Amino acid sequence: MNQINPAKLLNSKWTAVKPRNKEKHFLVTDIEFDEDGAVVSCVIEAVMLKRAIAINWVELKDQSNWLQGWQ
Repeated sequence: MNQINPAKLLNSKWTAVKPRNKEKHFLVTDIEFDEDGAVVSCVIEAVMLKRAIAINWVELKDQSNWLQGWQ
């Protein structure tokens, strides 16, 4: 389980364990918080193709799908 601090999530780097469409490396480009400081939305962007994907930020904790940093 990846340990993630939501406050430091913006601009963090991630590697997909099972790349799709040759997209392996991602960067968190947008985070929205509610008034209580909880993450409402998270957008990651593929480094090579610049395709943005909205995901549930909790999915990044799953090491079977995501590795922290660029591997």
